[in-house]
Formats: sequence, structure tokens, C-alpha cells
Amino acid sequence: MKKYLVFAFLGIGLISCKEGASNQEDVAVAEAVATSELAVYGDDFKNETTLSAFELGDIYNNLKPGDTINVTFEGPVEDVCQKKGCWMQVDVGATDPVFIKFKDYGFFVPKDIKDKKVVVHGQAFVSETSVEELQHYAKDGGKSEEEIAAITTPKKTLGFTATGVKINQ
Repeated sequence: MKKYLVFAFLGIGLISCKEGASNQEDVAVAEAVATSELAVYGDDFKNETTLSAFELGDIYNNLKPGDTINVTFEGPVEDVCQKKGCWMQVDVGATDPVFIKFKDYGFFVPKDIKDKKVVVHGQAFVSETSVEELQHYAKDGGKSEEEIAAITTPKKTLGFTATGVKINQ
């Protein structure tokens, strides 16, 4: 039954996605895709229906730990690993951004893409992240020792394993 609900919400998202871009930045990304001005990291992906970040956020609201869904979405980068570019966080309109790792640690993204819009393809899921892992990511993100020490409880994480990322040049 849960799977049917997820597919129903995905279907609604796909229908509403066809209504068009709502602002100039969405139009710019759509034009860049059409003219191949996007740099591709990982596997290239084409002909995929692309959800907005907020449509993906609605899907995450219905996922439980252990659920997964294959999806392509676009949204703004909030943070990126400053050591290697081995993870990034993208705003999806939820309390916390979605935490994106790259499949099999097979590719990285540039470290200077904060606030850029990206198109990401892969698998969305919900998990719980340990204190140690949260502290590790905070350190990689350049947080202060005080901010790192303040992390004392695990938290539910909106996760994503990307097989490909496109970044507007």
C-alpha cells in the first residue's frame, strides 16, 4: 500500500511538473539543458522527467526509513564538501536539505557550487544518521569545533544516492 501512495504522489508531481518554470532561474536551467550548457558529473541522464526540489520534498514527507524511489530533480546547492566535493546538500523545502552522496564514491562535484542550481538523478531515501557521521560531515563542511561538539544526537536524514549530476556552467 505504501508503494502505491509513493507512486501516486510521484504521478501528481510529474503532472504538476509539466506546468512550466515558475521563475527566471528555472527558465535558465531549462534553456541550459536544451543547449547542453550543463557540465555532467557521473553518468549522463536524458529524457528523465525532472521534479522541482519542492515536489521531491513532498515525496520525502511520505517516505519512511527503508523506502526508496528513483527520481530526477533540480534544486539549489546549500552546502558541498570542502575537502573533495564528495557530498552536497540541496534544498527541497523540508526542514533539512537532502544529503546527496555519489554512487560507489565514483565521482565528485566541484567545491565551489554553493547556491548553484543542479539537476540530480538517482535514488531518494530516508535514513538515520549517527552522531559520529554528522560530526564528520560538519568537519568536512568547514564547521567550527564548537559547532561540531554541539552535535550530540542522531537525526533522521533525507538521503539521496546520485548516479549523475548536471551543473549549470
